[in-house]
Amino acid sequence: MFEGITKGLADALKKLRGRGRLSADNIRDGLREVRRALLDADVNLNVITRFIANVESRAIGQDVLERVDPSEQIVKIVYEELCALMGPVDHKIPQRADRPVVIMLCGLQGSGKTTTAAKLALTLLSRGRKPFLAAADLQRPGAVEQLQTLGAQIGVTVYSEATNPIDVCKNAVIEAKKSLCDVVILDTAGRLQIDDDLMNELKQIDKFCKPDEVYLVVDAMIGQEAANVAKAFHDALELNACILTKLDGDARGGAALSIKQITGVPIKFIGVGEKVDKLDEFHPDRMAQRILGQGDMMSIVEKIASLQKDVSQEELQKQQAKLEKGNFTLDDFRKQFEMISKMGMKNMVSSIPGMSGMIPDGEDPEAALKRIQGMIDSMTKKERFDPDIIDMSRRKRIAAGSGIQPQEIKQFLQQFDQMRAVMKQMASMSMFQKIKMMSGMGQAGAFLPGGMDGIKTKGDTGHRKSAKERAADRKKKKKR
Repeated sequence: MFEGITKGLADALKKLRGRGRLSADNIRDGLREVRRALLDADVNLNVITRFIANVESRAIGQDVLERVDPSEQIVKIVYEELCALMGPVDHKIPQRADRPVVIMLCGLQGSGKTTTAAKLALTLLSRGRKPFLAAADLQRPGAVEQLQTLGAQIGVTVYSEATNPIDVCKNAVIEAKKSLCDVVILDTAGRLQIDDDLMNELKQIDKFCKPDEVYLVVDAMIGQEAANVAKAFHDALELNACILTKLDGDARGGAALSIKQITGVPIKFIGVGEKVDKLDEFHPDRMAQRILGQGDMMSIVEKIASLQKDVSQEELQKQQAKLEKGNFTLDDFRKQFEMISKMGMKNMVSSIPGMSGMIPDGEDPEAALKRIQGMIDSMTKKERFDPDIIDMSRRKRIAAGSGIQPQEIKQFLQQFDQMRAVMKQMASMSMFQKIKMMSGMGQAGAFLPGGMDGIKTKGDTGHRKSAKERAADRKKKKKR
């Protein structure tokens, strides 16, 4: 989603490399590329102006720290300003001792309110709460039936009646209290655009039901317009938070970077898939890491933990350690495919550092990972455990078994080895060290699509190594 911004930051860093001091001229020169990248990502112009001004004011005149390139210092500043731009966020849902908490969802038609209502209910269930759904969208045909179907899937009661939205919401709160439920989620109607009828209906529900929290569900695909929509709803209803949906699609990131600054309302959750288990907490620091090309390993570990509840704690810790440290084999990589598909391919690709290098430009992640799966399945158990033993003859056999060319096997193994090395190196780093490392990778071309190809694992030694020399290198690798 943030490829354009990431590339723009890489270009900006190139302009700042080797400077002895962060001066006004070279800072403005570098930030010009950042501004262009933010515009391309459809970030609100006023937000861009304030963001660039903040970064510039902090960066100009800073003394260069010993052995730290100015470009690395500005990446740290950009990271901190990105976190400030999107945060802070409080993920807690309030609790009441005397009555159920009422949460009203609102938004335009097509933003995904009904699906999000079910996702939020499932999220609350996982936190030990007892949610109750109200089908108050009587405007869109099939909305009530859709919520009833989703409610049955997750085991949450859905209240509905053929009257009017206000009565549905009022009576749902009464029924929820009788059922000893502690949260009521009101799925209200939307419109194709903001109009008086929509706002008047929502104001009436707000007046009679007195919701504790009002969440706007907004489609990330509409870019910076999402911030304008959020402002209009906030002016009418006083929102508590936003839920950004379809973040796994082709959204350019403008909504995520604009909403908080324009409205003062934080993004609380994000939707990254169509299934009801795909509502995630929004963490500004993790999103900033992804924008800077670092990936989001913490979210991946959390998701895998939630998907592996039937696995023993000891085994789970082993798998998490392998994922974080990069000490995993091709066999381990293969076992994760089912969970990768559950998490959403596009989201996974952007969350693991180096993963994008395995996906050729323009190729669908689903198709690319199925091709990789075919390669791994064509290997022997020993080869999956120790890829270093795969020589030319083995590559030919694996290629014949998976229906591809031997050079593709070689390229995949090189990229896998690079990704494993990067993840292992990052596991023991501090946040600043990680950012510093990723800025260096950006200068090497790793921020670009297919960027792992830009990382050089060895220099030009002037001669081709013999088989004996390569075997010796592999032994050294294993010892390390």
